[in-house]
Amino acid sequence: MFKQLTSVLIGILLIIVVITINKSVYIVDETKQVFVTQFGKIVRGPINGPDTEDEEGKEDKAGIYFRIPFVQEVHSFEKRYLEWDGDPNQVTTKDKLFIFIDTYARWRIVDAKLFFEKVRNEAGGQQRLDDILDGEARIVVAANDLVEVIRSRQREAVVDETEVLDDESQLKPFQQGRSALAKQVLDIAGPNLKEEFGIELLDFRFKRINYSQDVRLKIFERMITERARIAMKFRSEGLGEAAKIQGAQQRELKRIASEAYLKQQQIKGKADAKAVDVYAEAFNQSPDSREFYEFLKTMETYKNTLSTNVTMILSTDSDFLKYIKQSAPEKE
Repeated sequence: MFKQLTSVLIGILLIIVVITINKSVYIVDETKQVFVTQFGKIVRGPINGPDTEDEEGKEDKAGIYFRIPFVQEVHSFEKRYLEWDGDPNQVTTKDKLFIFIDTYARWRIVDAKLFFEKVRNEAGGQQRLDDILDGEARIVVAANDLVEVIRSRQREAVVDETEVLDDESQLKPFQQGRSALAKQVLDIAGPNLKEEFGIELLDFRFKRINYSQDVRLKIFERMITERARIAMKFRSEGLGEAAKIQGAQQRELKRIASEAYLKQQQIKGKADAKAVDVYAEAFNQSPDSREFYEFLKTMETYKNTLSTNVTMILSTDSDFLKYIKQSAPEKE
């Protein structure tokens, strides 16, 4: 019985020793800076912080350290750069337009003691950044027109030489731009954060800027009108080019038809001349053949000219009626 009780006591004692040793030893990582507090008061630190020497001049770096168990408490803070991501906020610009701004920043803890005394932990630091950076961003945006917030560099609209933009389509010049406004927030909020909370604000940016619903509708309507005007211009230019092509096509067709008709007449003329030569050679062999040729041509003329719908007034001695008069019976 005594041996069993002794074993239990030894086991309990070992557990207490292990817990005590575990509570006595702590490890400081390279990416952390650490404070040790005793009853809420800082008794050591920052370890591995920007100032790595303690009050006695000993250098404190990352490694293994000891503390009084159950009395002293270890508080660690991030040594690396931290990210702050703000919530989207609706802000009114100087020219009375509503926009949504989404911001972000980079920060780090440079005075861990002041940071611990004022905000206690990193979550508290994020909350202070929410209050200060959101407020300063609102103030800066509200003091400037919309063009200053959305534009970052001066440039001219690229348009066709013949195109003239209206006043709303022109790119308005600005004085500062989005980058300068972000720097204003950084310059205003940075010193206050460092002095009051031990936070160094490394960078501040406008991550996204979006129009409110009313402003978006107006912009979309203007974009639709602008695109419709450009489409109408392209259509009119296309119709003009189509008219030019059709006109050139008609001229080409007339030219081809004229050249074809000319060639047809030339071939026909040559054929007629050849036919005349053949007829002349055939019917010019004797007086009878010439008389017969004259008779044939006269008959063809009668056939082509005389009909019931034609009225001709000729003298009695006309050569046109020579063969008709010859065929008429003589009066006794």
